Formats: sequence, structure tokens, C-alpha cells
Amino acid sequence: MSDRVFRNFINGESVDSADGHMMDLVNPTTGEVYAQAANSSAVDVDRAFAAAATAFEGWKNSTPAERSLALLKIADSIEEHADELVALESENTGKPIALTMSEEIPPMVDQLRFFAGAARQLEGRAAAEYMAGHTSMIRREPVGVVGQVSPWNYPMMMAVWKYAPAIAAGCTTVLKPSDTTPATTVRMAEIAAEHLPPGVFNVVTGDRDTGRALVDHPTPRLISITGSTRAGMQIAEAASTDLKRLHLELGGKAPVIVFDDADIAAAAEAIAIAGYFNAGQDCTAATRVIAAPGVYDDFVAALTEQALAVATTYENGPSDEDALLPPVNNVNQYERVLGFFDRLPDHARVTAGGEKIGDHGYYVKASVVADLKQDDEMIQSEIFGPVITVQKFADEAEALRYANGVDYGLASSVWTKDFGRAMRMAKSLDFGCVWINTHIPLVAEMPHGGFKHSGYGKDLSMYGFDDYTRIKHVMANIDS
Repeated sequence: MSDRVFRNFINGESVDSADGHMMDLVNPTTGEVYAQAANSSAVDVDRAFAAAATAFEGWKNSTPAERSLALLKIADSIEEHADELVALESENTGKPIALTMSEEIPPMVDQLRFFAGAARQLEGRAAAEYMAGHTSMIRREPVGVVGQVSPWNYPMMMAVWKYAPAIAAGCTTVLKPSDTTPATTVRMAEIAAEHLPPGVFNVVTGDRDTGRALVDHPTPRLISITGSTRAGMQIAEAASTDLKRLHLELGGKAPVIVFDDADIAAAAEAIAIAGYFNAGQDCTAATRVIAAPGVYDDFVAALTEQALAVATTYENGPSDEDALLPPVNNVNQYERVLGFFDRLPDHARVTAGGEKIGDHGYYVKASVVADLKQDDEMIQSEIFGPVITVQKFADEAEALRYANGVDYGLASSVWTKDFGRAMRMAKSLDFGCVWINTHIPLVAEMPHGGFKHSGYGKDLSMYGFDDYTRIKHVMANIDS
């Protein structure tokens, strides 16, 4: 048993769980326990919400400038502690250190600074007399205490997506990270506490029962979760009994539509990176290719070549600067990804991967599965692993029908040199994001969020910021 422990962070202090229960944390690179974390109960959740509720009475009255300055200082501190945070994230998730440093720290810092600016840009209608003798105005207020649940695929960055807009809006929060990846969230709360009043940002670690206690608690007025569609549905049902507002960023099954006029070599390289980055554990990952008949065989061959060349961290660990592919995050997900291959239909053709790597950790080879049909499990279900599927379409209408013919609606991309075709597809694709001749870039100024079973509500942007506010109409009799 490891002597390293990650504790709850409540009211500005690191504290043990009330009953002393702990859970093991496993390094997915090795498959071995490297630390423990508090496995919190309803008592700990109640304590965290009590601290958040007390802090809210002061924080909601802070000025936008004060909230902005606090977030700017937190951003500076994240930069200063970047090496420490990346090392923790890599140990907790298996991610390559160099990629995590270059691809996650800069966006996180930028997102914090964006919401620092957003804090000072609350908007409402101009005060005016919409009724004679009466002046109306709009107050934009923080929604209140917030309960948040973040996922295991991007523990650091998704924590920022949660707490930054909440704090910017004047809310206080209780954030529960995934049970497998709490390390960096706890550390960020400790760092942020240097710039925030106690109780504004609280973290409780734990399992699904901890999450249920957070959702069921009467204090939060908004529940925000990034996770699976099943979890989102359960949370929506539980929150309905108390009419809590919800922000749900759930699963995805991003179509990647490749037309005959696309640059096949460039598209295959970009799609492979967007599909295998973070072992495909990204709800926007480029893992469902729909290719035109004229390029189908060439594209499968090009993508297969890319998959076979993907460097993993298996041999040299996360410090390998050339590695793209980390292990899958946890043993349950590892077994789930491999299970898809056990159930493949006879008509499917595995052209790369399709099996585990070695005898330590949770590694799955970068995989390509061709010749799939629209109703196949790999097309309809989110795999959340390093697996790219390829199916063939006959014409533009069929490509669109295949793309939209899933329960999810988060992200998509179109690869073509035909501007009109790209615009037609962008108009008709039933997804919250459409990329054209690229896949996966995100910026703080633009919204991230989906339709259908991918949930509702937006992360990032002023649209995401709005979710943490409520609107109040104030009308004054100016003749009184």
C-alpha cells in the first residue's frame, strides 16, 4: 500500500474523509497502485456544500474585477506549477509528459484568462422604459452554489472548464473528480486557494456513491457533469426531483466525412492524430470515418499505415518525447475496448491493431477497422479507445445519413476542397461542432457542447459562462 494520499480540499484546507475510507489510485502505465485518495461519503459532501454556501454569501458580492484578478492569479500559478501538475497528471493517467505539457497547460491557462475577462463582460438589455413611467433593467446574477463532476480523460483541463466559469460568475463550487484521476484536481484546488477565499473552490474525491451524494444534495442549484451518456441520464433523473439546473457534456461519436477530392495523405495523418491522441479517449475524437467510394481503399491503406507507425509509451514510459499513444485510463475501460473486438461481425476487417500491447499497464494498439455497416456496434456505440472505424458511402446524401444516424451529436468534420459541399454538410450535420479540413482544435472563445445524447449546455465561450448565471428583471416606478 502506498503512503501517498490525496485528501479532500474543503473550506481552504486539506482534510481526510470523515470515516477515513480510502480508495486505491492505479498508474495505468504499470497497472500498479501508486497512491490513495479519500473515498468520501455523504458527510464529506455535506461539509463541502456547507463551506461553499457560507462562502457564496461573500463571493457573490465580489466585484467582477476582484473575480477576474483572482482567476488571472490562478492562471499565473498554474503556469508556475506546470512541471508539477504535468508530472502528477502523467502518473495518474499515463499521458505522455511532453504532449501534456504542450497541449494541455497552454489551453488551460488561456481558458482561465478568458474567463477572467468574461467576469467583467456580463451583459443584459439596456435599462429603458418599456412601460410608461417604469424603468426596467436586467440583473445578471450568479446561479448559486454549484456541484460539478469531471471525467478521467482530461482531469486537469476538464477541472478548469468546470471551476473557471463558475468562479468568474460569482458562484462557489464543490467539484468531484473521477475516482481514478483525482490527483491534479486536488492539487489545483490547493494552488487556487492562495488567491480565493476559503470555501469558494472545494474538492471531494470518491466513487459513484460520492457523486450521487453530490447530485442529491439540496444545496447546489446547478449540477454540471462531463461524463457518459448513461451517467448524464441518471443525474438528470435525480436532479429533476429538486428542479436543479443541469449542464451535461456527455458522450460522442464524431463522424469524419472524407470526400473524393480530399487530400488523402494529409487527411489520414491529421485524422490519425485526432483519433489516437490520448488513446482516443476524447468525446470529440476522430474515430468514425465515412469515406467516399473513390478514395475508400486508398484511405483505409493510408490510415492503416498511420496506425502501424504510432509510437506508444509502452517501452519507455510517459517521458518518451516521440510517443503519441498512452495506455487506456483504467482496467474497466481497457476490458471494454478489447471487448468490441471480441464481438466484431464477420464482415468487419481489422487492418491494424485490434489487440492489447504487452503484459503491463492498459495498452491497446492503435487500431483500424474497415468495412463496417451502419448498424454495427462499433459504429453506434462510443468506444472511447484508440480505434478508428471506416465505412463507405455512395453519395453526399448517404454520407449525411450515416453521419447523423447515431444517438450522439457532439462533434464532426468534413474533408473536401468543395466549399459549397462543405457548407451544405455543415448546415445539415446534427452536431454541436463541425470542423472543415481539420478535426479537434478548440479555442476558449468558441462553445463546446452537443445535441441529442451528447447532452446540453456549453463549455468554454460566453455561452458556457452564461450557464452559471441567472437573469432577474427589476422594474422601478419612476413616478413614485
